[in-house]
Amino acid sequence: MTTPRRILYALLVVGFIATVGALLLRRPTAPLPQLKIRQGAMAAGGEWLNTRKAVAGLQARLRQQPNDHEAQLQLAQAFMQEGRVTGEHAYYDAAAVQLLDRVLRAEPDNFEALCCKASLSLTQHHFSEGLELARRAQAVNPHSGFVYGLLCDANVELGSYAAAVRMADKMNQIRPDLTAYSRVSYLREIHGDLPGAVEAMQMAVRAGVPGMEQTEWARVTLGHLYEITGNLEQAENNYQQSLQYRPSYAYALAGLGRVERARQHYPAAIKQLEKARTLVADYAFTDELTDLYRLNGEPQKAQAAARDAIRQLDASAEAAEADENVGHYVDRELAFAYLKTNELDKALKHAQIEYKRRPDNIDVCETMAWVHYKRGEYAAAAQYMKKARRTNSQNPTQLCRAGLIALKTGQDSAGQALIKQALAINPYLEADLADEGRKLLAVR
Repeated sequence: MTTPRRILYALLVVGFIATVGALLLRRPTAPLPQLKIRQGAMAAGGEWLNTRKAVAGLQARLRQQPNDHEAQLQLAQAFMQEGRVTGEHAYYDAAAVQLLDRVLRAEPDNFEALCCKASLSLTQHHFSEGLELARRAQAVNPHSGFVYGLLCDANVELGSYAAAVRMADKMNQIRPDLTAYSRVSYLREIHGDLPGAVEAMQMAVRAGVPGMEQTEWARVTLGHLYEITGNLEQAENNYQQSLQYRPSYAYALAGLGRVERARQHYPAAIKQLEKARTLVADYAFTDELTDLYRLNGEPQKAQAAARDAIRQLDASAEAAEADENVGHYVDRELAFAYLKTNELDKALKHAQIEYKRRPDNIDVCETMAWVHYKRGEYAAAAQYMKKARRTNSQNPTQLCRAGLIALKTGQDSAGQALIKQALAINPYLEADLADEGRKLLAVR
C-alpha cells in the first residue's frame, strides 16, 4: 500500500471511530427507575411525602448529571428501603441493582456500592454472593462497622457461626448501635441464650429513633422473642407500642395476630393478619393465615391461602431463575409451604435444593429433618436434626421437633425431655406441634 493510501486509510479509520464514539455518547441512558405509588394507610403520614421528595430530588440530579455516582448510590439506597417497607422487593431490587451496577462499572472498588449490593444480595438470600461482596468491601475499608455487620449476616446464613460471632464482636468494637446490638441478640438466640438475646434486643430498641422502620423492626423482633418464651403480655406491649410509633406497621399487626392465635382467639388473629397482608406483600402473612383458617374451622380458606402462599413463593423463585437480580431464593420457605398442602415430594425437593446451598445452616438442617419426619423417614430426620442442634438453640419449636424425632427413633427419655423443655419455655407453642408432643408424652 502506498503512503498516500495509508494516510487515506488511517483517516477513514479515525473518522469511523470518531463517528461511533459520538453515537455512543449521544445514546440515551436507561430510564431512571420510578417509585411505585403507595396505597391506603401506607401512603399516610410524612414518611411517604419525604421519600417522594428525596427520590424526586435525586432523579432531577441524575437527569442533569447521569454519571453522578453519589446520587445513584443514594437513589439505590432509597429504593432498597422502599422495598423493605412495602414488600415490593422484585421491583425495587431491580431498580437498585440497575443503579449500583452503573456505579460499580465505573468504580469497581466503591465501598458504599459494594456494601449496598452485598446487603441487597443478603436480602435476596444470595448469601454466598453477599459474602464475597462484603469481603471486597472489607478489603477497601477494614475500619467500617457496617461491613462487619454484613460479614456477620452472611456467615450466619451460611452456618459459619464462629466467624459470625467474630464479625459481630468487631462491629460492636467499632460502633455499637442498633444494628450491632441486634446482631448480638440473634447470635445469642442461636446459641441458646434467650435471656441474653432479649437483653441485647432491648439495647437495640433503645439505641434507635422511635418510629423509624429499623427501630420498629427491632421492637417487633423483641416482641417475637417474648412470644417464643411464652411472655404474651410483654410481646403484646411491644407490638402495641410499635403501632403507636408507626401506625399500620404490618409486622406489628402480624405480631398481635400471633398473640391472639396463642390465646386461641382465632377470628381476632385472622383480622390482624388479613390487615397486615393488605399493607405489605409478604408471603409469610398468607402462610400464617393458612394455619389460622384451619384452626378456625375454615378448611376451604386454608387451602386457598396455602396455594396462594405457594404462588407467591413460586413467582419469586421464577424471577430468580430468569434474573437473579430481581428474585429471591425461597426453597426453604417452599419446603414448608408444600408440607402444608401435603405435597411431600415437592417439599423434599426444595429442602434439598436449599441444603445444597447451605448445608451448615441450622435452620436449613432443621427443615431437612422436619420434611423427612413428615415423610416417615425418621432415621434421616434424626441425622439432620443432630446437625441442627449443634449450637444448643433453645428455640421451643426446634426443641419439640427434635423431641418428636427422638421418640420416633427409640430415644424415649431424650425425646420426652426435649418436648417437656419446649413446652416449659413456651406453653403457647404452635397448636399442632404442641398437641402431637403432648399425645406422644401421654402414651409413654
